[in-house]
Amino acid sequence: MILLDFEEKIGELLEQLEKAKEIGEQSQVDVSITIKELEERIVEAKKEIYSNLTSWQRVQVSRHPERPYTLSYIEAITGGDFIELHGDRNVKDDKAMVGGFGSIDGQTIMFIGQQKGINTKMRQYRNFGMANPEGYRKAMRLMRLAEKFNKPIVTLIDTPGAYPGLEAEERGQGEAIARNIYGMFNIKVPIICIVIGEGASGGAIGIGVGDRVLMLENTWYSVISPESCSSILWRSWDHKIEAAEALKLTPQDMLKNGLIDGIIGEPLGGAHTNPEATFETVKNEIKKQLSELKKVNEKERFQKRIDKFTAMGEYAE
Repeated sequence: MILLDFEEKIGELLEQLEKAKEIGEQSQVDVSITIKELEERIVEAKKEIYSNLTSWQRVQVSRHPERPYTLSYIEAITGGDFIELHGDRNVKDDKAMVGGFGSIDGQTIMFIGQQKGINTKMRQYRNFGMANPEGYRKAMRLMRLAEKFNKPIVTLIDTPGAYPGLEAEERGQGEAIARNIYGMFNIKVPIICIVIGEGASGGAIGIGVGDRVLMLENTWYSVISPESCSSILWRSWDHKIEAAEALKLTPQDMLKNGLIDGIIGEPLGGAHTNPEATFETVKNEIKKQLSELKKVNEKERFQKRIDKFTAMGEYAE
């Protein structure tokens, strides 16, 4: 298990637990009481740490290398009943954006999301979860396909941002994201958007307009990453902790400001500590939200989606 810097206390207790287990295996000494006490202390340490996470610490948890990514969620939620669809019918198939049909308890759903890699080779293959314009155009093509067959859409957001390379700008990165935002306002089937990791900038909002926008407990959603914000304001990444606090990017901040509709709980210690439980929780939340959205007629749901997003923010004329 990979531990983050603020989990040092948990690491020390885990080492003590491993040593106690070794002693029990290698000798006739009964260490069951010691093991039980250490396990209880580990749980208490996790509760203490994770009930008081700072904004920057939550960002760190969202980036944990063992945290499950989009395809893992989709495969688990659909029970392997997922057919991936490829290509934007224009340039190529963007591997950073995945999507296709899958089902939950017999109900067909269009799943779309950014996919990061689980190792160095796959990270390069997936472009670190940073989609190019063709990725967003593929996403919109799949949304239109879902609309055509009257199937609900679930998007899973996990990206450090849209790819900022020169070639992406040449192929119309900003235009592709803008068209997705406009297009998602006009899609007539239910849309549920869930931030499962990082939700940065236009890269996230490009598949983030929906009837329900939810965030997992240890994720973040903002116009810019703390590091980039720090580099702009202070010309250095050294102030990323201050930037994270100022950006109000945690699920709790987002819910308080009315920018999302709900927070999905994670197992103690983060989604990576018990992926199966996290998958089940997300699956149940999707079923719950779809059940509620089905009760609303199409025109009313369509208008509520527009009203929700247009009411965000403050302005003066």
